[in-house]
Amino acid sequence: MKNTSKVISLLLIVAMMATLLAGCGKKIDVDQFSQPAATEAPAAAEAPAAEAPAAEAPAEAAAPAELSYAPGTTLRMATGYNSTKTGLSLDAEVAGEGITLADGVTYHAGDLKPTWVEVEKRLNVKFEDKYQGNTANNEFDYWKERMGDVDMVSGTAAKLTEYGEQGVVVNIGDYLDSMPNFKAYLEANPIVRLSITGNTNNGAIYFSPYFDGVNDIERMPLMRADMVQKLLDGEGEFTAEKCNDTAAPVYEPYMPTSGKIEIDVVKPDGSAVETIAKDYDAAGNIVAKMNEAGSIDGVTAVNMLREYIDKAYNGYYGTERSNLFIGQNAAWDADELVALLRCVVANPQTLNGTDSIQGLFSREDNNNQRRVDVMRFAGNLFGIRGIESRQDYLYFDYDGTLKDARQNPETYKAMERMNNMVKEGLISVNFVDNADGKTKQYLENDSGFMHYDYNQTQTLYNDPSQGVFDEGEKYMAVMVPVARWMDGTEGGNYMRFTESWRSVKTDGWGISAAGVKGNDDKLHAALKLIDYAYSPEGMILMSYGPDAFIKTNDDGSFVTFQFNGQEMPEIADATRVELWEKASGNYTNYARQFLGSTLSFAKSQAFEFQCTTEVGREGAGYISNAIALGTIKHPILAVTENPWYMSVPTVLPNTKAENDMLNTYTQLTANGRFSQNKDGENIFVNQIVNGYAEEGMGNADASAEKVAGEWGGKQYLALKTDAWNRLLTYYNAMNK
Repeated sequence: MKNTSKVISLLLIVAMMATLLAGCGKKIDVDQFSQPAATEAPAAAEAPAAEAPAAEAPAEAAAPAELSYAPGTTLRMATGYNSTKTGLSLDAEVAGEGITLADGVTYHAGDLKPTWVEVEKRLNVKFEDKYQGNTANNEFDYWKERMGDVDMVSGTAAKLTEYGEQGVVVNIGDYLDSMPNFKAYLEANPIVRLSITGNTNNGAIYFSPYFDGVNDIERMPLMRADMVQKLLDGEGEFTAEKCNDTAAPVYEPYMPTSGKIEIDVVKPDGSAVETIAKDYDAAGNIVAKMNEAGSIDGVTAVNMLREYIDKAYNGYYGTERSNLFIGQNAAWDADELVALLRCVVANPQTLNGTDSIQGLFSREDNNNQRRVDVMRFAGNLFGIRGIESRQDYLYFDYDGTLKDARQNPETYKAMERMNNMVKEGLISVNFVDNADGKTKQYLENDSGFMHYDYNQTQTLYNDPSQGVFDEGEKYMAVMVPVARWMDGTEGGNYMRFTESWRSVKTDGWGISAAGVKGNDDKLHAALKLIDYAYSPEGMILMSYGPDAFIKTNDDGSFVTFQFNGQEMPEIADATRVELWEKASGNYTNYARQFLGSTLSFAKSQAFEFQCTTEVGREGAGYISNAIALGTIKHPILAVTENPWYMSVPTVLPNTKAENDMLNTYTQLTANGRFSQNKDGENIFVNQIVNGYAEEGMGNADASAEKVAGEWGGKQYLALKTDAWNRLLTYYNAMNK
């Protein structure tokens, strides 16, 4: 297989689709909604992607020529996004006794939200809301024994595919010829098609994919930039009237202690890339030097870090040493962060005027879905693939083999490093001990320094209306850290890499086979809904809501702005006001709870960008520029020359028998010991808190072996590998 030629072919397909879509929009060029072309990854290793035997492309099933249905056909919708507030209808808590939105319409509890009222009008259908307000996994479980009572249902991609193979969910792939918009999207984005293919014999697709943005970074580190500046910037030595002592050192160096490492950074003005060196011969390793000094006062710690930055970077950062962490030209790594955190927690009197400040924290201490963000951050810090995978903890090694981070000893070593940070008090006390079951508002109360999360929602606190930060205080996204990533380069590649990359999400909507059985009106209406959602107009509606919430010119056309090189709609002034009044500027909450948009299908980030504070746009802009200039690497949504850079598909086409076997490995399932669900338990998080306290997990090798052997990890990985090989065979057949 000629991987490079396939990538070129992909680029040509995307270019052609962009041309076709440019003339399709009702009011606007909607190229933004096409997935950006996949870019080739650095050829750090010569090993090719795993080659599977060629196969004949499966024949398309016969399909109706047109998706016709009776006007007013009713669809029973068990669909939504994770709670009663984020379904198709307004929740009583949101609507109260009645709520008037920016379109001038008053809605009541139980009324369809504006987006779905508009869909009814445009498609001439009726929606009956059957949604129970569960997560996708639990919603499907609620209905799976009563599928005759619903026509469309939320579910995880894995579960919809599993039950699709049993005939419980309709194979959308049989009808692609009658779904021109959805088919065009998949043809323009073949890696999306690969991610949702549930059966490689017939090309079955059992769910409509959901994209919370595509081909873009998702989570990122965020820091109190003003605190970094207070500690590190300026002439002379740092002084303070009062400080605390650092804890006895436990964390040991991760980065080298001698030699030099060259790092590519974006120039301070953002114009180009330049190479700088971390000179350990000149400066030593900052963690090693601090450890040698033992427990020291906060002032001494800061001055040690200042001196290290000056020597290690040969004066590159000048008196604005904070730019090592918060600048466009940032180059920080795990050891430098630990040194900074030691300085932060030892100098609360300077930073917030109290005797206590927390270093690294999670957004919600009592929510496993948020606590695992600390685990995800560990992957960033210590170069661990699979922690933020699109499916389970899977990733491709540079030789093309499929791997599982849970069976990699290095993963457990990274979590143990995080536990060492806990022992030094560098991770928040409430993350470590959540005995009261509550979440401490560290950011809002000026008592927290940094966490790893979504930029738009977390930088909202910079807005003066929130009353959180005083003038000069600033919470912003910062560059991802430098780490040693084992991408096939001899000895590893010291670079910035993020695995938090947007692709097909793990949830979607499926069509109930029992619900539409014998009723072509229902089947065709459900298929039409999916197809419309991927049309230019439908994509805008599913992101922005109805036209009444979008700013228009006198002639009715949308007012637009430049977003990622494309013209995208501006939200109406009334929408912007309402967004802050009703959702405190949180775009996602507003869209899902009030408009009913972004519940599934393809979400554009253009609306969200308009709701991001100036500070939020600053940090995200640095990161976006670094990605564009190649100083931040990421998974590629293509079959790449070096498989290490390839994104794992969201779903792999395991058979029913294989899924039955996979479900027996209960410690490895979504609700098992590595859960990322809200009420779940995650061993990696437990290890961050307690170290190797899990039964039978006395060290990294023992932990990985327990998962691989006793918990069925080897068999699990073999079944996933078989499915991947079949999918690769199917891919080759499609691209002959």
